[in-house]
Amino acid sequence: MKRIAVTGLSGQVVSSLIERAPNGVEMLALGRPRFDLSSRDMVLASLRSVRCDAIVNAAAYTQVDKAESEPETAMSVNGAGAGFVAETASELNVPLLHLSTDYVFDGALDRPYREDDAPCPTGAYGRSKLEGERQITARCDNCVILRTAWVYSPFGTNFVKTMLRLGETRDEIGVVADQIGNPTSALDIADALLAIAERLVDDSDSRLRGVFHMTGQGEASWADMAEAIFSAAEAKGRKPVRVKRIATADYPTPARRPPNSRLDNAKLEANYGIALPNWRDSLNACVARLIEH
Repeated sequence: MKRIAVTGLSGQVVSSLIERAPNGVEMLALGRPRFDLSSRDMVLASLRSVRCDAIVNAAAYTQVDKAESEPETAMSVNGAGAGFVAETASELNVPLLHLSTDYVFDGALDRPYREDDAPCPTGAYGRSKLEGERQITARCDNCVILRTAWVYSPFGTNFVKTMLRLGETRDEIGVVADQIGNPTSALDIADALLAIAERLVDDSDSRLRGVFHMTGQGEASWADMAEAIFSAAEAKGRKPVRVKRIATADYPTPARRPPNSRLDNAKLEANYGIALPNWRDSLNACVARLIEH
């Protein structure tokens, strides 16, 4: 494997892939204005031109709340756009790795979701991502769909950076405590994507294709995660910040969040031998990096 095309220019996963790519592997980031997922002609032309060994579809419409008022735009990018990428991957005969989300589930189960649980999205964003999964499955046999959740990193905009910013000027912050999930480092996602891509290029085993869940080990509520962030920051010299545990009802949003976003990663570990690190370890490293640099 010499060259991976990745859709998106500055997202958390794209930035992490560029940083983590080993010597000898070139990451080609494709983004606006020359690459637009909503344009079939642009997607096909751009991917045909780069002569890659694998494709990672990391670009997406990710504004969960805004999608409620722009469902057509979300569907165009996350649904049809994903299909265009799959169509091109099939034409080029290269493996496709596609990132999806916990939002394809409604969060009503009392256990972590498995890949064979029936999707049931409650919002426009989740519906658009589920349509993307369907488009990819229909158009590309050589594909892996990887559902992840609660992504953070030293890059872009995310919960960790928001908490650190708010903590500079506040002594107490209200954070939702009745939603649980698996915080996941984009850097850990990138490491796993690179390992998966290498396997797909060299191994035709059908068990390596299909839908997989891929999140950090361990679970937390948003309030648990915030407390861990402020604890790690205090260890690096930041002032203490208290977390006030609040209910989802106290922080209304246009889009309904799944109360249970936990994903079961057993299939990924069984088929690939890949398990992402515990979220607390990766979070501590992320907070230290953000404060030090």
